[in-house]
Amino acid sequence: MAVTIREVASAAGVSVSTVSRAFTAPDQVQSTTRQRILDAAAELGYSPNPAARSLRGGGTGTLGLIVPDIANPFFPPIIKAMQARARRLGYTVLVSDSDEREADELATIAAVSKRVDGLILWASTLTENRLHELADQMPLVVVNRHVPGIPEVRISLSAGITQAAEHLKAYGHRRCVFINASRAELSRGKSIQESFEALDLSLSELGPYEPRFETGVHAATLVAAHEATAVIAHNDLVALGVLHQMANLGVSVPRDVSVIGIDDTLLASVSTPGLTTIRIDPEEIATHAGDLLIETITQTTGRIGSGVDASSPFVEIGSRLIPRASTGPAPTH
Repeated sequence: MAVTIREVASAAGVSVSTVSRAFTAPDQVQSTTRQRILDAAAELGYSPNPAARSLRGGGTGTLGLIVPDIANPFFPPIIKAMQARARRLGYTVLVSDSDEREADELATIAAVSKRVDGLILWASTLTENRLHELADQMPLVVVNRHVPGIPEVRISLSAGITQAAEHLKAYGHRRCVFINASRAELSRGKSIQESFEALDLSLSELGPYEPRFETGVHAATLVAAHEATAVIAHNDLVALGVLHQMANLGVSVPRDVSVIGIDDTLLASVSTPGLTTIRIDPEEIATHAGDLLIETITQTTGRIGSGVDASSPFVEIGSRLIPRASTGPAPTH
């Protein structure tokens, strides 16, 4: 019989999660504890190598990642960072997208689930019941979606949004518009609304639309109807659509209207004008999501079908405002 991670944990006198971290994120474990785990693993003949696990237990050595839109410039740096992290830990990454449609997400899951050891679902459109069913069948981590009992990487925009609201208020803005481009991430609009209201800033909402460049083009023509002097978009891609259409309409950014995006993609820094945006670190997301999935895989091996864990872990990623040339003083006319 193959040695299990639980046997190593018992022999070393630590928890299963600590053994998992010793192999997947050794910098997070004290050196003396890590050495004790390595000694116990060597004595028992335990191998954390995914290829070895594949030969013993039918594992694939592959992690699955399903994102809403692989063409969104926010995701390639995350995918690249996750591949690099997984490679260092002996895994590869299989990537697909759901196009933010439940039917496509279900079809993609069905297609890749037998080819991977676990899945990371980004902003999943599935119901909680479906996600619980999936977590009962295979190791699962969700990003930008809170589901009790399922390991989660949570992106907190609170700090960045508060900084954006303070930034606009300092420039004298009072009437703002939020372009909502997601039905799955309801918490984003709520967080923006609360932060702006706390500073006595009026905020109207357009949408929800799809998180695409064309959404920004469409929404830009509606901003004037709200007499807004500032726009905060769901992401950089939408914000760039706003910049594009404002230029076509002869509206000067930031003289007539200020524009803020979310993500801090490469395009935000090279656009004209440079896009003020809320930064989310892609490498931090990739590292934590990959590590959490691998830890979930090692902990759930041999107990798939036992239900989700009510105490499942989560990791929170922060955000901050990156001011650039697309924001400025509110117009006085």
